[in-house]
Amino acid sequence: MAAQKINEAHEHIAKAEKCLKTSLTKWKPDYDSAASEYSKAAVAFKNAKQFEQAKDAYVKEAEYHTENKALFHAAKALEQAGMMMKDMKRMPEAIQYIEKASMMYVENGTPDTAAMALDRAGKLIEPVNVEKAIDLYKKAASVFENEDRLRQAAELLGKSSRLLVRLRRLDEAAASIHKEKNMYKEIENYPTCFKKTIAQVLVHLHRNDFVAADKCVRESYSIPGFSGSEDCVAMEQLLQGYDEQDEDVVNRVCSSPLLKYMDNDYAKLAVTLKVPGGGKKKKSPTVPQGGAGAPAAAEEDDEYEGGLC
Repeated sequence: MAAQKINEAHEHIAKAEKCLKTSLTKWKPDYDSAASEYSKAAVAFKNAKQFEQAKDAYVKEAEYHTENKALFHAAKALEQAGMMMKDMKRMPEAIQYIEKASMMYVENGTPDTAAMALDRAGKLIEPVNVEKAIDLYKKAASVFENEDRLRQAAELLGKSSRLLVRLRRLDEAAASIHKEKNMYKEIENYPTCFKKTIAQVLVHLHRNDFVAADKCVRESYSIPGFSGSEDCVAMEQLLQGYDEQDEDVVNRVCSSPLLKYMDNDYAKLAVTLKVPGGGKKKKSPTVPQGGAGAPAAAEEDDEYEGGLC
């Protein structure tokens, strides 16, 4: 079966080469037909599990579609070449082909398709190279943002934010979440803004920046429905407990379902949050029963407890 498919692929390549030949009666190569034959050859090679040869055929298909000014089809062929690289576990090369395809989609005037290709590339590379996945998700978000597709842009930016948290690049994560939140605010998706506020607070507290965390909550009071919501109440309690070094309050908020069932990377921030000072609650000063002079008297008793020498 495999041998038959390989022979079939070579027959299509021979036909493609014939389409490219010129003569006295045929002045221009038939790029469209050649691309079609290379596409058929690529499929035959793929079915025979000859992924390297299939990749080469897809690249040739893309080349002749480009010659024919058919950029969309050229980009599709390059994406398929990338998939062949993926099947051979050669992920960096796979991503290169898909990124090149995305640029062709943009050039062709189909930016949505470009962004979706970058998103797919991000998913492919994420298990082996998180930093590259972050870059791809950011690029995809930027393409959608340029097209005023803010919901899609925010979703892709969200993927990037979570991976930045996973890598502990918290300064970048804080900026990314802030941008996400503004996008959701602009499209009036206020409940998601509430969740982004929680994510902001957790990131800032892990950055040891209480002031920034507090500012995020205060700014969110202007978002319709936030004040008095369970998200708002939880964050107010968390910040108060953190500021007062009350470990019990912080643990109670961080282990609540509201935070426990967030995206996994944020849930981990919640369960690993430590209060400053070792978690010992600040005690309010109290006046002993002996009145204002009692502390001094106690100090004198201690000083001479063993008697005079």
